Amino acid sequence: MAALLKLQFIIFSLIAIGFFTRRRGMVSREGQKNITDLVINLILPCNILTSFSQQFAEGTMHECLMVFLISAGIQVFCVIYGRTAYPRETEEHQKCLAYGIICSNAGFLGNPLAEGIFGSVGLMFASVYLIPVRVMMWSAGIAIFSGEHDLKGTMKKVATHPCVLACAAGLVMMVNGWIVPEPCFSLLQTIGRCNTAISMLVIGMILSDINPKELVDKIVVRYTVERLILIPLLVWIVLLPLVNARILSRFSVNLSVLLAAMPAGATTSMLAAKYECAPGFATRMVILSTLCSIPTIFLWSMVLA
Repeated sequence: MAALLKLQFIIFSLIAIGFFTRRRGMVSREGQKNITDLVINLILPCNILTSFSQQFAEGTMHECLMVFLISAGIQVFCVIYGRTAYPRETEEHQKCLAYGIICSNAGFLGNPLAEGIFGSVGLMFASVYLIPVRVMMWSAGIAIFSGEHDLKGTMKKVATHPCVLACAAGLVMMVNGWIVPEPCFSLLQTIGRCNTAISMLVIGMILSDINPKELVDKIVVRYTVERLILIPLLVWIVLLPLVNARILSRFSVNLSVLLAAMPAGATTSMLAAKYECAPGFATRMVILSTLCSIPTIFLWSMVLA
């Protein structure tokens, strides 16, 4: 709980700083757009690439494979659910909601929580869980926002996106056991560490254009309940019989449920702003789900610990 509160304090403090810098005119609308492009085209790819440099302890590959398959199954479900669950919403809102279902904040919030609850081994397996998440968010997720209706155009945009290229390079490195030379890795890591701070600042800047009375609405509340409670509950219900049948370990299932219970990822707002697709609505999704995740993640942690 202390780790969660510390992370939430950092998140909302950064958002508040971004809010006031935009309101004070320290950053213009054009400057905000340039910062968004910088995050998506440089900082995030560096962050993704360094996250794939994992070294696994001997004898853990089977457990890693189980966690990987669970995560992949969750992502497939989220893609289908996100694209079909909101037929009455506008096209822009549908895109934000579909991406928000696929992409959670499991990287920033999930990693330290997994380590705090399950120990250092939890952090390692959380990194494995995040591989399908990152692949899906930078493939199917980008396709949602790209606006291309023909498959060829969509695939071209997805395949050439810097984050997708970084994801592909990271997977190749992990499979082949390649290691980035230390000076280059340190450079990539230094750039990638800017991701959380700058992403949250940009969310605060986007929030400055939103009427506080519009922060909470019916569809955002529905999304928050589904992201924080419904999806992890379904994961738990589906996987628990496999634990009883000794097909899966309780550890891998509990870890997967915890990481499935994370709020909307900051990239929901970032991509919505980049593609000019209802960034205010996307920011409301991020803010409300992150705020509500304080009690829900605490409850999930108590249940799964």
